[in-house]
Amino acid sequence: MRRRLLAGLALASVAGAVLPGIASAHPLGNFTINHHAGIRVEPDRVLLDVVIDQAEIPAFQARLQYDTDGDGELSEEEVAAGRIAGCDSLRPALHLDVAGKAAPLTLASAGLSFPPGAGGLSTLRLVCEFEAPLAAAIAASTTIAFRDTSFPERIGWREIVTTGSATTVAVTEGVERSTSPSARLTAYPKDLITAPLDDRSIALSASPGGAELASVVFADATPVAAQDEAPGVPVASAAAPAAPVATAAPASLSSVPGGVTGAELPSIFGRADLTPIVLLVSLLTAIGLGAAHALTPGHGKTLMAAYLVGSRGTSLHAVGLGLSVTLSHTIGILALAAVVIGAQGVLAPDVVVRTAPIVAAISIVVIGGWMLVSEIRRRRAAAAATAGHAHDHEHEHDHPDAPGHVHPPEPEHVAGYHEHGGIGHTHLPPAGSTITWRSLFVLGLAGGLIPSTSALLILLGSIAAGRPAFGVVLVVAFGLGMALVMGGVGVALVFARGRLERFDGASTLGRISTMVPLAASVLVLSLGLYLTAQAVGGTPVL
Repeated sequence: MRRRLLAGLALASVAGAVLPGIASAHPLGNFTINHHAGIRVEPDRVLLDVVIDQAEIPAFQARLQYDTDGDGELSEEEVAAGRIAGCDSLRPALHLDVAGKAAPLTLASAGLSFPPGAGGLSTLRLVCEFEAPLAAAIAASTTIAFRDTSFPERIGWREIVTTGSATTVAVTEGVERSTSPSARLTAYPKDLITAPLDDRSIALSASPGGAELASVVFADATPVAAQDEAPGVPVASAAAPAAPVATAAPASLSSVPGGVTGAELPSIFGRADLTPIVLLVSLLTAIGLGAAHALTPGHGKTLMAAYLVGSRGTSLHAVGLGLSVTLSHTIGILALAAVVIGAQGVLAPDVVVRTAPIVAAISIVVIGGWMLVSEIRRRRAAAAATAGHAHDHEHEHDHPDAPGHVHPPEPEHVAGYHEHGGIGHTHLPPAGSTITWRSLFVLGLAGGLIPSTSALLILLGSIAAGRPAFGVVLVVAFGLGMALVMGGVGVALVFARGRLERFDGASTLGRISTMVPLAASVLVLSLGLYLTAQAVGGTPVL
């Protein structure tokens, strides 16, 4: 048993060593839904190759819909039905106009697969090959327009590619692309990941002529038989060739160079046998993940530090702030998971993720403004008190050494302490005069409001594996790791501030210490304004 325990601890140590490098499994983020639309114009028809690549979170939601028997697994029959249902639900959002008139789309082939993602979850790849027969062959310049209005509120990559076979096409509105920059959403260019393409519509003119391209069938889609289609929805002939691309099967995201595999979250979370060793290692790994998350660069730690120093908080306050961040972060993860599972179709989880930073940033602005106003008021009061002592103290006591007379104790050696005519005082605010547990909780709530995607993936992966309670425990352990790091950092900063305040007020360090509360309040306010601008712009970092 002892040997097994040591082996488990060693495994946890190895996992902890690689935790700081953990990133989101999908190159564009775990909440994204990405689009590819390939338009091929032929003399008598328009072919439309549509690919939807969903990252882990939306894929988890989609699987819930495809799992019609609710057993938590997708059978071959459910996948076969899901590819048709997915394309049918996508079709109304794809608008193709030829010569100013809507061109009905018929489904020729479809495919549905689930490449591996992070945390035991999968991504989703839906392929829909549509055909729009033309009433008459293209004999002169003809306008063709296409719009993709699917998932309008979801963030992600969107590209439109146009080609012509036995026709020449010229783009009149939109961006002209004759090849897919992402290889049909299998290899996203690294230099465009931070600024993904956003092609939602295109207009072009097609004329007869040009080279005739060979018909190529997609390897990730299979023909759709008439009996598979929903009633009243037209189906193209199974013999009709689909739009052309390379015949090789597309690489999954796990095999894309520079892509990410599902192993980024330690595989220990997906172990089927929950032995005591597996439970212990899982908990330690989750704690390590939380600690690593707290150690990553961000403004949250800076805000916490500035608040504790500027408000003259104690070690107890530092621990309380760390725990409040953990509590709000854990509640946020559970709430977001509830949105993912129970509110799909009503509220997109990435909308919540984009809104939370704005609320958090505004809360920090309020706290920073309150700190600054309070500090200015205290300094004015201290200045007024100092002016009141500016009179002659050169009087003597009648009985300086009278029996029973007790001299007052010497003042503590604190920063800023000095005397006027034998009366000592300091211009620093008294310890604990700024901080309140209410403000501490508000800052902790703001700091933990933005959930970690890693923690969410751990929870959803546990739910997908049929162990929701275990997932909640792991999320709490994740938060505990955050609390240990943030509380420890806070205690260290409080200790360092206390050391600084021991310097004589007349010294350079003593004078600097008197400015710390004011500088800290300005820092909190400035960071709050900066984070608000970032959150509104869509790039929050806490």
